[in-house]
Parts: sequence; C-alpha cells; structure tokens
Amino acid sequence: MLHNLNIEEVLFLDIETVPIAPDYSKLSENWQKLWAHKMQFKIDGGESADELYERAGIYAEFGKIICISAGYVTQKNGEYFFRVKSFYDDDEKKLISNFFNAWEKFSRAGKRRLCGHNGQEFDFPYIARRALIHSLRLPKIFDIAGAKPWEVKDMLIDTLQLWKFGDYKHYTSLSLLCELFNVPTPKDDIDGSQVGTVYWKENDLDRIVSYCEKDTLAVANLLLRYKGDKIIPFENLVSV
Repeated sequence: MLHNLNIEEVLFLDIETVPIAPDYSKLSENWQKLWAHKMQFKIDGGESADELYERAGIYAEFGKIICISAGYVTQKNGEYFFRVKSFYDDDEKKLISNFFNAWEKFSRAGKRRLCGHNGQEFDFPYIARRALIHSLRLPKIFDIAGAKPWEVKDMLIDTLQLWKFGDYKHYTSLSLLCELFNVPTPKDDIDGSQVGTVYWKENDLDRIVSYCEKDTLAVANLLLRYKGDKIIPFENLVSV
C-alpha cells in the first residue's frame, strides 16, 4: 500500500488541545463533579481531581482545540517541500469552521486523504466531537461515527496504526518513532505536556502554533521514511 501511495495526495495534520478552563477551581461545581467522576479510578489511587485536571485537554468533553496545523508535500526540481497552514484561535468554533472550509478547498485540489499520528484515536475523533458540540456540520471525511476500519482506510492514514502492523497492545509516541527513523524533531521547543501552561499561563499561542507545525512535518517525514523515501528538512518547511 505504501509503495503505491501518492504522498502529494495526503494532507497531514496535528492538533493542540488544552483544558477548557485554566485550572480546576475555575470549573463550575457541576463540571468539577463530572471531572471527578471521569477520573474516579485515578482518584481512588490517591491522586486528586485538582492535580489530575492538567490532563483534561486530552478529553474532548473537558478540553478544546487551540490549533490545527495542516500541511502537504510538494516537489520542485526533484526536492521535497512542505507547505503548512495553521488554524488557531481562542474561539474554537471559528477555528474548526475555518479548517473545515479549508479542507473543502484542499480536497478539490486533490488532497483526498488525511494523515496523523494516533489520528484514529485522537485527532480525527477529537475534531469531530468538538465540531458537534459547536453544531458544525461535519465534512464527509470526519463523519465516520460507527464506521468500520475498512470503510475509512482509503481516507484516513495513521502512522501509529501503520507501525502496529495489526498489533493493538501498545502505544508508540511520535517522538520515539522519529528518533528510531532518524527523523529530526525540534529539541529546543515545548512538548505536548507543556501546551496547557504555555496557553493559559504564558498566553503564547504563537509558540504553540510553531510547535504544532513542526510536529505536522514530523508526521509527514515519518510516513516518507515508512515509504523508504527521503525526508524534508526544516528549512523546506513553508508556513502559509
């Protein structure tokens, strides 16, 4: 499958998410109870709902998207380039709506497939769930609730699932696979665990966008390495 994959038909994406509120104390009493119930198994293990709240961003019910970076591979004179566009805003509904409008343009331009790392279990459903919360109509490629794996395999690519080769026992991070395949990643930037702090306490959305764009390139490079192809250096990353 990978040998015949046209890399220029793929739109790569990565999202950054944060808890819906700056900290647990800012939640209403009802939402505090709901969060505590969600985390009950960890609370029973000795952690508090307050301490656990920094992880809320990974749950679509308790978090929100602050950035979606989408990029694609182009060639010029036999050299690969990566063009990426980011959609970011404090207003999540506006952000997702703008991304959906852009997807329609991307798809008309020949981008027929989406690719993310752990996209099947995180990025793709997270976008869809948050869109529904905002009463946004889902593009066909995201309207996959209840779909079987073989019904979406021609639309959605997941570099994590490709690496599993049908093995469902464990998760392998993007950073680990990049190190394994000698794919360069930024060493002087934030990591996913710091995004909430950078957003809520430092108010530095631009820094998060830069991090998200580089992760999107890392996903593209990982897929290129799976194909046995050359990777795209950071200097060939073009933000538009």
